[in-house]
Amino acid sequence: MKKYLKIIIPVLIICIAGFAVYHHFSSKVKFNTSYVNGNTAGNLYNAGLFCESDGEIFFSNQNDNGKLYSMNADGSNQKKLCDDTVMYINADKNYIYYVRNNTKKITSQIFFSYDRNSLCRMPRKGGKAVVLDPDPCIYASLIGNYIYYLHYDTKTATTLYRVKIDGTEKKQVMSHYIFTCNASGQYFYYNNPDNGQLYRYDTASQQASLFYDCNCYKPVVIDDSNVYYMDVDQNNAIVHVNIGSPNPVTLTDGNIEHFNVYGSYIFYQRGGDDPAICVVKNDGTGYKELKKGEYSSINVTSENVYFTDYFTQKVYYTPTQNPGNIEELN
Repeated sequence: MKKYLKIIIPVLIICIAGFAVYHHFSSKVKFNTSYVNGNTAGNLYNAGLFCESDGEIFFSNQNDNGKLYSMNADGSNQKKLCDDTVMYINADKNYIYYVRNNTKKITSQIFFSYDRNSLCRMPRKGGKAVVLDPDPCIYASLIGNYIYYLHYDTKTATTLYRVKIDGTEKKQVMSHYIFTCNASGQYFYYNNPDNGQLYRYDTASQQASLFYDCNCYKPVVIDDSNVYYMDVDQNNAIVHVNIGSPNPVTLTDGNIEHFNVYGSYIFYQRGGDDPAICVVKNDGTGYKELKKGEYSSINVTSENVYFTDYFTQKVYYTPTQNPGNIEELN
């Protein structure tokens, strides 16, 4: 018996030690090795309800109270990942990041509420969520190993924060409200809330600089040169300019409420007395009215454009590359 114990005990010790080492490394947060960006600017401006990453779509399923689901790019193989109502979804190769929004209605114009808008991280296949910031949060954007977002507390109201993806190094970055949706590598672009000028923020040096002098709202900068924005001086008409040879071109009429840019198309909500979801090419040609009505949360993936009826919260979609046929998402 003693002979067997001499064999069994060391084996058990080795097994226990091996399990402890496995548990330590399996539970350790996996960091990114580059300035990966978690979602597109246009999607995050529009509440970030859809996020495409490595051929997989993570989305807020409005048919299940906005809970977090995944599916293939073509809409097949839908799976529920958690029971949180989510928005501002970001993803990298290891995790999904989102703002928990356990309220009844999701739009890009939500209000902060305690215990409902916390910032969370979850494995891509689902599982237990880790809270990165328990305070009310909104407009979250992943840049490398940090998430930049708007944070609310009773002392400072709404200010720009960042937190590392393991939940450490949480701090205030700016003492005012700006959008961080338009991330590109180590930079993000934003409109100055005071005068509309376009700025670029370098997350490596943590310095901001003027990028383009205009009066813009919710700019989308592509390849650090092509800029699309709602021009405040033209009643929010969509304008395009190339920074290399500035010659602004107005692409739409005014009174635009939301827009998203993908490839050669711009999808937008026309306001006013005759509201509709519309599309135009990025050179101003090919205008088409897709569906009359008030819609919000225009999110684009490689296969489809999704938009939400403002009143019924039904989600519709149309092909990204040949928009026109409208279907309801089930």
